[in-house]
Amino acid sequence: QPQIILLKEGTDSSQGKPQLISNINACQMVSDAVRTTLGPRGMDKLIVDNNGKSTISNDGATILKLLDIVHPAAKTLVDIAKSQDVE
Repeated sequence: QPQIILLKEGTDSSQGKPQLISNINACQMVSDAVRTTLGPRGMDKLIVDNNGKSTISNDGATILKLLDIVHPAAKTLVDIAKSQDVE
């Protein structure tokens, strides 16, 4: 039986090794945003949103909440981190 897959127009349907590399790179970017806030010598991050509002924080959950993530794998990683923060 043939599979029928309906995707929105313009959806990236890449597969294989290039997609895996893209997923890894996106997740590494998310971890890089939080990594330097960890530990006893953790640093604060300054985040400025599109409206010009600035936030200074060293809390990983706050930083991830303020980031505008569009990559699906990175968004999943952020959602997992948010669910851990709730518990």
